[in-house]
Amino acid sequence: MFPDFSSARVLVVGGSSGIGLATAKAFAAHGAQVTIASRNADKVAAAVAEASAGARGTVQGAQIDTTRDDDVVRFFADGQPWDHVVVSAAQTPTGQVRKLPLADAYAAFDSKFWGAYRVARAVQIRDGGSLTLVSGFLATRPSKASVLQGAINAAVEAIARGLALELSPVRVNTVSPGLIATPLWDKLDATARQSMYDGAAASLPAKRVGQPEDVANAILYLAGTPFSTGSTVLVDGGGVIAG
Repeated sequence: MFPDFSSARVLVVGGSSGIGLATAKAFAAHGAQVTIASRNADKVAAAVAEASAGARGTVQGAQIDTTRDDDVVRFFADGQPWDHVVVSAAQTPTGQVRKLPLADAYAAFDSKFWGAYRVARAVQIRDGGSLTLVSGFLATRPSKASVLQGAINAAVEAIARGLALELSPVRVNTVSPGLIATPLWDKLDATARQSMYDGAAASLPAKRVGQPEDVANAILYLAGTPFSTGSTVLVDGGGVIAG
């Protein structure tokens, strides 16, 4: 059972779809006052409507572009502390190191690593509250087709451990998902997407592909566990240990 998050102020950066939206919905279902923040106003509005349906808590939206220093500073300028903050926003072009354009590589690092860094240095979180970052299992099981993503995820996990010391008594943790069925994969046609999911499920000890709610459960666990900080929780269906 998760603790009651009633009246807790929760910010989900990158909450307009996928893991972020599932996390916003989970916090709202447990009574939190949730703010969904993302760069696209239309997607934020749709996410707020979806997360509000049947929620015990409240849900509102806000725009923020975590790749822009001035936008992050503006967003947090009021200095009002949050109880729990989740950063799952990222746009990370993928490809082999010798084929991925450097501009895309820089943009990927800027979005996922520096985006989280900007939020961490600007946000105010109450003592005992939490900051949770989202990395990915490529940090510990690299792929020759996604070397950059593995490096970015490892950097996110490393900064979270350091921030757990620097920001104490604020708690800082990371959740590391494996293959999750999110809109990220909508670029594939339905047949190719399902084939990929089926192949991945067959290779995983869990024998299924992850859902955004699986990752949201881990995020709420970390936010609601006062003795958890400096941790990385794998939610990968056993991907790291699979043969």
